[in-house]
Amino acid sequence: MSTVIYINQACIESLDLTPAKITIAKLLANWDEISEGDRAIQIELVWNKEDGDPRELSEISEVRLWFVRLDATYPWFSYILDWRSELSRYAAMLVPHEFKREGDGYVLQYNPEALEIFVMQKIFVISLWLKSRGIHSTAKLQQMTQSLGYEIDSAFFNLL
Repeated sequence: MSTVIYINQACIESLDLTPAKITIAKLLANWDEISEGDRAIQIELVWNKEDGDPRELSEISEVRLWFVRLDATYPWFSYILDWRSELSRYAAMLVPHEFKREGDGYVLQYNPEALEIFVMQKIFVISLWLKSRGIHSTAKLQQMTQSLGYEIDSAFFNLL
């Protein structure tokens, strides 16, 4: 079961990471006692858009800036994120993208070069973080990159 971090508009506007810091500290302090399935974090954003504002949250600069600060503070955060449901939104906060009309709706399309840099940077950062915690399995990291469209060969991780 995922842990939800609630981030309100005041936190976003003041770049306050306190709710995330508290949750992450508790998770790390109890890491070995918590099952892997319960280590996942979700972020619930409360942002009051003005009437008629068609932008998605990832298109609002204040929201993106909060995520940039979160990622700078915890560059391995995407590893503890409930990546099956949250990674694409997290990446959208950090990677240039646009919404393309497809069929009856819109699809998120990342800038390909920016996404590649994002994925490779996360591989390097998360690999180091995992090693520092005594975790040698890269399976979850490989699954995360696959969810963003990248197949990373296991041999690559031997170089790190």
